Amino acid sequence: MDSKPNFEFGQAHCLSPAVKSTTELMMFRRSVFRPFCLLLSLLPFGCDVQSAEPASGRPNLIFILTDDQRYDTLGCTGNQFVQTPHLDQLAADGTLFANASVTSAICTPSRACYFLGQYERKHGVNFNSGTAMTQQAWSKGYPMVLRDAGYFTGYVGKNHVPIGPQGYDSDVIDHSFDFWYAGHGHLSFYPKRRHKIFEHAIADTQTEVVGEGAVSFLSNSAGFIEGADAFLQQRPANQPFCLSIACNLPHGSGTRSMEMLPTDPELYRTMFRDRMDQIGIPQTYVAADQIRKPKLPADVLFSDFRQTNYDFVDSPELLKEQLVRKAQTITGIDRMVGRIRTTLAEQGLADNTVIIFTSDHGLMNGEFGLGGKALNYEACLRVPMIVMDPRIDTDQRGRRSLALVQSIDIAPTLIEYAGADLPDEMQGHSLRPLVDGTTDSIRDVSFAENLWSTYFGNPRIESVRTRDWKYIRYFENDRDQFASVTKKTLYQVSQSQIESYSRWLTSSIEGEAPVYEELFHLASDPSESVNLVARPIYAERLQQMRQQCQASVTLAKGDVDQPSATIVVPEIREGKTK
Repeated sequence: MDSKPNFEFGQAHCLSPAVKSTTELMMFRRSVFRPFCLLLSLLPFGCDVQSAEPASGRPNLIFILTDDQRYDTLGCTGNQFVQTPHLDQLAADGTLFANASVTSAICTPSRACYFLGQYERKHGVNFNSGTAMTQQAWSKGYPMVLRDAGYFTGYVGKNHVPIGPQGYDSDVIDHSFDFWYAGHGHLSFYPKRRHKIFEHAIADTQTEVVGEGAVSFLSNSAGFIEGADAFLQQRPANQPFCLSIACNLPHGSGTRSMEMLPTDPELYRTMFRDRMDQIGIPQTYVAADQIRKPKLPADVLFSDFRQTNYDFVDSPELLKEQLVRKAQTITGIDRMVGRIRTTLAEQGLADNTVIIFTSDHGLMNGEFGLGGKALNYEACLRVPMIVMDPRIDTDQRGRRSLALVQSIDIAPTLIEYAGADLPDEMQGHSLRPLVDGTTDSIRDVSFAENLWSTYFGNPRIESVRTRDWKYIRYFENDRDQFASVTKKTLYQVSQSQIESYSRWLTSSIEGEAPVYEELFHLASDPSESVNLVARPIYAERLQQMRQQCQASVTLAKGDVDQPSATIVVPEIREGKTK
């Protein structure tokens, strides 16, 4: 039963002619019409670009996606250390989903899930970007669906999904939005150093730079921010908009690059440092030198290489330093959300703008000695998720929903709010009935998978959970193929590795047996400490969860006759600047 929250604290496929012409048209419009529109903006007649409500009556949409943010990192989700008053208020004004999870707990696959409303097993965009999304698949993602439905679209922040035959170098996604102010790959804490597009921003720190872009899109007071790639110089009047904001924080690539410069906001130099002794570490935390029995067998998790990437969990001191930096950046994101809501109010847009906030996945903070992501424990899968629709009745606000919702539900939600037709390829469900209070459930079981991140020593994983139970199964990795991988070769993909990945998309459906299993009773063991697989009393439950997992895998794969959503890219430069 819902309750009020406590707010005290693939293969290559040719692009179809229709899609190709659409892409060419977007590029033509950018190159030819932008100077014309700039000339019009200098003429004395012009038009008012401000509008409290689009003429269509459809709501404006803002989708905010953070990076590596666990569920338990907001005041409204129980964190008493971090300060997130604006996000807490967003939850108080909307719906907080307490059982929200991602379907893939690793960067690129998860972000592709958000774009397409599909499981990774269906879209096939893997972690290390050896595959890119086809333009045909992209045409069915929520940004293109909304643009085709008449929405003015913007994208600000980080993109980590390569699209087109040259991946990030294809410029497909850049030209898919009416307003683009983003970089491909990691942004760094100081994005001007890495991405040319941000060089004219006033701020130097990431969240503040991203915030400038978002406010520029929303305010329209003096044209768009310099450097933005935009078709028009201002957002049109009486046209609904969808603004996607993707932060690269509190991801470690950002927190590790913090320098506490004198020019940084005070927040990032001193906040929380006088409370280091109050930082809570997980109850199941185990320091590296104290690990006696690994959580997972050595032949399932290749820990040595994997842990070098997350060595901040090795000692309480290193972990606390990272947790302080993460708390600082989350508070920075919170202030950005506050600034966005203030701008909406100033522009007369607040009463007709739906805001969705969530993250691409969580990560381990040393639970059982583990660090990083791509595992199917709750610390990795569970994320904060808030949907705020200012138009709903006041008695439906401030709800804490226990429904099982997932990352693949965001695209259908945005599309339903826009009143557009949902593509047949989407596998998620709209959250709007949950927000409106017309239902309290959209699925009985949530499914998650990890298919590719074996480079980090991670196992292949499939899992299902109900509100009370969780089942995880692990499959054998190809030790020989991945044992010699180093950071230098991480983004170099061989044909044999792509072939392995293609097999993994269907291997468990075709009968591959797991090499290790876990069963947890989340209701009494939320930390997933006690594996019940070997206990005879739970044999019936185990068999039931196995069957649910197998059915979920088949469902996630979807129609095998549909064209692949991916194309193999020989080499992708993640750090491409623009």
